[in-house]
Amino acid sequence: MTVIEFPTSDKATGDELREQVREAARRAREAAAGLAQATRGAKDALLHDMADELVKRVPEVLAANERDVAAARESGMTEALIDRLSLSAGRVEAMADGLRTVAGLPDPVGEVLRGQVLPNGVQLRQVRVPLGVVGIVYEGRPNVTVDAAGLTLKSGNAVLLRGSSSAENSNTALVAVLREVVVKHGLPADSVQLLPCHDRASVQHLITARGLVDVVIPRGGAGLISAVVEQSTVPAIETGVGNCHVYVDSAADIDMALRVLLNSKARRPSVCNAAESFLVHADIAEEFLPRAISELREAGVTVHGDERVVAVGGSHVVPVTEDDWDTEYLSLDIAAKVVDSMPGAVEHIREHGSGHTEAIVTNDVRAAQQFTAQVDAAAVMVNASTAFTDGGEFGMGAEIGISTQKLHARGPMGLPELTSTKWIAYGDGHVRAGSAPAKPES
Repeated sequence: MTVIEFPTSDKATGDELREQVREAARRAREAAAGLAQATRGAKDALLHDMADELVKRVPEVLAANERDVAAARESGMTEALIDRLSLSAGRVEAMADGLRTVAGLPDPVGEVLRGQVLPNGVQLRQVRVPLGVVGIVYEGRPNVTVDAAGLTLKSGNAVLLRGSSSAENSNTALVAVLREVVVKHGLPADSVQLLPCHDRASVQHLITARGLVDVVIPRGGAGLISAVVEQSTVPAIETGVGNCHVYVDSAADIDMALRVLLNSKARRPSVCNAAESFLVHADIAEEFLPRAISELREAGVTVHGDERVVAVGGSHVVPVTEDDWDTEYLSLDIAAKVVDSMPGAVEHIREHGSGHTEAIVTNDVRAAQQFTAQVDAAAVMVNASTAFTDGGEFGMGAEIGISTQKLHARGPMGLPELTSTKWIAYGDGHVRAGSAPAKPES
């Protein structure tokens, strides 16, 4: 096995660390120049080999991950965060499948978005081009390492990965595999780089490397995202926290609503597309709430309810606090409220939602249309779980993140969202008509 040495190190501090990060960015820029010219066939073959190699190296990846998980438990990390951190053979194979799926997607680079022949004969085209160097700042989710590498490479970008110290061993093992395959395919190893993770200053150096890094994408909790977005001098794409809601309308099918609610909350509570609140129309609350509270309890979910929910659930419901409405639990907890109308539900979501994913369960087509029109979110589900807001489920193979902003990209970000555009004009000696420059006075 070839061992790839990583040029960066956490041993450096202060100016040395800043220079390490900037030097990594310079090498990434050189690598990006070559990646931008790579053919689709070359990139697809690279991703397939990466997938195969990951599957072959499952034992060493899991051994590295076990060290991270053991350290996390010793430090008192919550079970929700440990779930995000933990890998299994199945999860590694899912990463590999994600790479294969991305390989099978159309290459966005070179796609012509618009084009025309101007009246003067100049041929004009707008085409997709790679962003260049993409920095990813993320917390303890090793799958992001592979997803980000696959998507950035396929879209012709180099990537700088700044994961958390809690996943250091896992990320190091994964990036070692990826870099070995990159080198085997004759591409620069620095197409994929792992930055130092023990000193938070490395994040600051990354997000202020303007001119070396083209865009930075934070993935993690609200604190991380806001810090990156507010302090970055590099253009940042905001990936938001997931304070998602399920609204059960008066015209909802009770059994359907229960399925959607339970899947939205309990399928995997530690992820950003998990529901953190549910709202029930007063006209259906008396019938729906007893079953919902019971089935949520059976799934291990604690319900934090308002007065009307407590009146139904009694001691099985924890009285809600005002802070609960704005909390991304990432655990088996959910806030619940009875609303008197759909506009009341929309207003609650408008006040407390994070713009990620909102769902309505209803058999009333008009109510569904009104909800989807009025709710301001990156994704709106009708009679479907919030868990579907995912790049893989949307046919992207994987995602670089879920954007909750409104410029450049919104919702799950796949290959097209990792490109910019370039205008190309083809002329034949054309010059623009206009006034000649004034002659200087003699």
